[in-house]
Amino acid sequence: MSRYSIIGLTGGIGSGKSTVARMFGALGVHWVDADDVARQVVEPGTQALNAIADHFGENILHDNGGLDRAALRQKVFEDPEQRRWLEGLLHPLIREELIRQLSPEDYSLPYVMLVSPLLLETDQHELVERVVVVDVPEETQVERTMERDGNSREQVERILAAQMPRAARRERADAIINNAQPLERVETSVRALHQRFLADFSQGA
Repeated sequence: MSRYSIIGLTGGIGSGKSTVARMFGALGVHWVDADDVARQVVEPGTQALNAIADHFGENILHDNGGLDRAALRQKVFEDPEQRRWLEGLLHPLIREELIRQLSPEDYSLPYVMLVSPLLLETDQHELVERVVVVDVPEETQVERTMERDGNSREQVERILAAQMPRAARRERADAIINNAQPLERVETSVRALHQRFLADFSQGA
C-alpha cells in the first residue's frame, strides 16, 4: 500500500478529470491516472496483451503489435460476458501497478491522488481515503466526449450507461468539484480542497 494518504478523483467520461488532476499537479500533488496504467499493462510484450490476443484473436492488434483499443472497446461493450472476462484479467494487474506508482520517492506532501473513471465501479475505491467527484451535467459529458474522441452520440451514451449513474456517484463523494463553471472557479475549488487535505493528512493532524 502507498506510504501516503490516497485521494481518489473520479467522474464520468467527458467530465474533465484530467483537467482537474493537472490543477492538483500544479500545486505539487503527485497523481497517477488509472487510464495511463491501463494502457501500460497491455503494451506490446506484456502477458496481458498476449492473453487478450489469444482470447479475441490476432485481429485485435494493430500491424505494429499494439492493441487496437477501439476494436476491443466495441467487442466488450457489445457483450457483457466479454467485458467481465477482460476486467477479470486487467483489474488486478492495474491495481498492483497503481499501488507501485502511488508511492513516489522524495515526496514532501502527505497525500497523493489516484485519478480513475472506474474508481467506484471497481475495487480501486478500497485504496483511497477520500473520494472527490468531478461533476458536469450528462449532456455536457456527451458533447465533450463526441468532440474529443469523434465518437457517435449512440456510442457515448452506451459508455455512459455502462458507468455508475451521476446521482449515485455524487452520493459516494466526500467532495464534489463542479467542472461546468469557469476554470478560475474550478481552480479556486481545487486550491481549497488541497488546503483541506494538507490539514487533514499532515503528520499528527
